[in-house]
Amino acid sequence: MSVREATHAGSWYTKNGARLSKELDTWLGAVVDSEIAEEGTPVPGARVIIAPHAGYSYSGPAAAWAYKAVDLSDIKRVFILGPSHHVYFTTCRLSAQTEYATPLGNLRIDAETNSKLESLSSVDRNHRDAKFERMSKGTDEDEHSIEMHLPYTYKILQRNFGDDPNNFPPIVPILVGSIDATQEKIYGAALKKYLEDTENVFIVSSDFCHWGSRFQYTAYRETPNSPIQKLQGRRTIPSGGPPIYKSIEGLDREGMAAIESGDHNTFVRYLALTKNTICGRHPIGVVMAGLEDLIKKNEGKGIFKFVRYEQSSHCTSPSDSSVSYASAFART
Repeated sequence: MSVREATHAGSWYTKNGARLSKELDTWLGAVVDSEIAEEGTPVPGARVIIAPHAGYSYSGPAAAWAYKAVDLSDIKRVFILGPSHHVYFTTCRLSAQTEYATPLGNLRIDAETNSKLESLSSVDRNHRDAKFERMSKGTDEDEHSIEMHLPYTYKILQRNFGDDPNNFPPIVPILVGSIDATQEKIYGAALKKYLEDTENVFIVSSDFCHWGSRFQYTAYRETPNSPIQKLQGRRTIPSGGPPIYKSIEGLDREGMAAIESGDHNTFVRYLALTKNTICGRHPIGVVMAGLEDLIKKNEGKGIFKFVRYEQSSHCTSPSDSSVSYASAFART
């Protein structure tokens, strides 16, 4: 047995299991169910979510809105797709471990599904990089985008399957590299049958706009339709313009609308236009591409609905910085 350790516990979130469990319960309990869906939560058929992956003191409350929506009835596995922050590669990588540790308990890896995905290496002869590979344990443990979803995943599985983690459905972590739009479509096609199968839940890990000089992104719009300008190197915003945080929200909500359109190409065009630093853009793109046929066949299915938006702080000066967090769900 090979276990991926919870390397960010004790820094990005508490390593005390009892305290962590209480925090997650508090954040889930604070969600206003009626603001997610008229029928309340969990939302029937909501088996795909987008949720943030920053430190829990920043993004934990926002992520709860996605996790409160998810429907775990009759599921057999949980896919978790996250972006690679530390290692550059142009494929999707699977975990080589057998379990993932959390302060709450361990989650089992679905070895059978991993093997099936690896067998799809030749999904597109024109894209040699469009294959599922294995990541090293070092790459696995350095990355936080998937780990930050493990405690929430454990918590909601525990609520539905009891206290024994041996009874939990296994997980399929997928680390998504710096792939292009064509590869997003290829990987989406490879995951399509899993996305359309109601036995699976998909968790898509993504923060939204990383704004500020330290992120090399200072985009600003005076009005929703005005050209995007850069504030880097400036001391003030244009006279009469909105606060920076409002401009950031406008850019993010435009991206959220592109995702809610259900059209992968619309999201790709939005990113090309705004260069918004949505760090999980490739996992989002993969899942959007994989859901497009479902959207065409079943009205109302496969379409994301955003239910929460927050910012780590409100930027008012070009010298400020912030990260945005958004949560959404889609029915399958």
